[in-house]
Amino acid sequence: QVQLVESGGGLVQPGGSLRLSCTASTSIFSFVVMGWYRQAPGKQRELVASLSRGGDTNYADSVKGRCTISRDNAKNTVYLQMNSLKPEDTAVYYCKGGYMTWGQGTQVTVSS
Repeated sequence: QVQLVESGGGLVQPGGSLRLSCTASTSIFSFVVMGWYRQAPGKQRELVASLSRGGDTNYADSVKGRCTISRDNAKNTVYLQMNSLKPEDTAVYYCKGGYMTWGQGTQVTVSS
């Protein structure tokens, strides 16, 4: 069974940065698309950013210009670089591979 493992979450002050990592137990090219989602308390899970096998990227309006999704094929890892973090970015961030495979999530808390 394919597994996705996220890491890199934590507590950061407003304006700070974090880089999340999602490492797959198989080649990330086995997925048509990989994405980062987030879910804040009491809210629905939402797409943050996605990266297709062909290299196309897509970002939520709320993070455009602040987040970058990228990958390291040799490490089977997808990254989410987040800059200029805001309190409203606080959520559990999930990695998704293809249409069905989810990681366990990593908590990001933006607070002073």
